[in-house]
Amino acid sequence: MGGCRVLGQVWGGWRRGPGVRAAPTASSFGTEARHQQQRRGSSKRSGPLDDRPFSGLLRPENLSREELVDVLRAAVVDQKGPLVTLNKPQGLPVTGKPGELTLLSVLPELSQSLGLGERELQVVRASGKETSGLVLLSSCPQTASRLQKFFTHSQRARRPTGTYCAVTDGIPATSEGKIQAALKLEHIDGVNLVVPVKSPSRKDILEGVKRTLSYFRVVAMGSGCALVQLQPVTAFPSQLQAHMALQLCPLLGDHTYSARVATVLGQRFLLPAESTRPQRQVLDEALLSRLHLTPSQAAQLPLHLHLHCLYLPGARPRDPPIKLLAPLPSYFSRTLHCLGLHYQ
Repeated sequence: MGGCRVLGQVWGGWRRGPGVRAAPTASSFGTEARHQQQRRGSSKRSGPLDDRPFSGLLRPENLSREELVDVLRAAVVDQKGPLVTLNKPQGLPVTGKPGELTLLSVLPELSQSLGLGERELQVVRASGKETSGLVLLSSCPQTASRLQKFFTHSQRARRPTGTYCAVTDGIPATSEGKIQAALKLEHIDGVNLVVPVKSPSRKDILEGVKRTLSYFRVVAMGSGCALVQLQPVTAFPSQLQAHMALQLCPLLGDHTYSARVATVLGQRFLLPAESTRPQRQVLDEALLSRLHLTPSQAAQLPLHLHLHCLYLPGARPRDPPIKLLAPLPSYFSRTLHCLGLHYQ
C-alpha cells in the first residue's frame, strides 16, 4: 500500500483543493438537505464545438482482445507496487457471459502488458458497464483482500469511499443533502430493473429489499441541468441512477430510469416504477439545442456518471487516506462546455 501515490488528505466529506472555496464539512454534508440553492454557473457557451459529439466513446463490440488491452493500458492513471488504477471507458463491462469481451476477460493479457509476469491482476473496485471512471486492480491477493475489507468496513460505518461526477437533466430542489430509499431488483418483461419500495417490512428486507443511502452536492447549474457530486454509502445495482430519478432529476444519458420522470405543464412527477418500461431518454428542444444534438444523436447519449475519485487507506493506521483521481471523458467535458457548467 505504501507504493500508492498520495494525492491529498481526504475523509468523509468533500475535499478542498488549492484555489477552491471551502466545501461543507463531513458532518454538515451528511445531514438532511436543508439549504435552498443559489444560482451558480453560467449558461453561456463560447467557441466552436467538435462535430463528433461522442468522440472517443468505446465500442467494445468493434474491438479485438489486443485492441482492448491497448486501450486499457493507455487508460492506466497510476501504477505503484501491486496496485493499478484505470480510467475505465464508458460502455466497457467488467464481467459478462463466457466468450464476451470484458475487463475481466483480458486481465491476463493486461497483466503481461504491464510487466507483471505471473502476478495476474484482479478487480478490487469497479463500477458498472455504463459508468466511466476509476477501476482499482491489484496483483497481490493480500493487498486486494485488505482493500476489500476496508471498503466493506467503510460501508458499514456509513463512510463514503468514492465520489462520482454526474450531469442531471433537471436541478435538485436543494443544493446538498442525502437520498434514502429502499430498493429491490425486479424482473420485469425480461429485464432486471431497480424498483423503489415504500415502507419495507422485515419480510421485504429478508427477501432482498435493501435500504440505500447516497449523499449529493450541486456544484454548478445552467440550462436546466446541474453538475452534481454523488457519494454512495451503500452499494446496490444502479443505485445512483435510481436515486436521482427519485429526485426528479435523472442522469443525462440514462436510458433506463429517466422514463419514470414525466412532465405536465412544466411540473415533474414520478410514474409508477413497476409499470414504466425503459426507453431512450427524451430531451426537450432547448436542451438539444444547447448540446448541439439531434434527437437521434441524443438517443445514443452516454450515461454522464463518472467515478472521479477513490479514497484508500494509508500504508499505516495513522497515515492520512490516499486519494486517486480520474479525469472526465471527452464527451462529459463537451457537455459541461455546452451547458456552461464549470467543474472545480
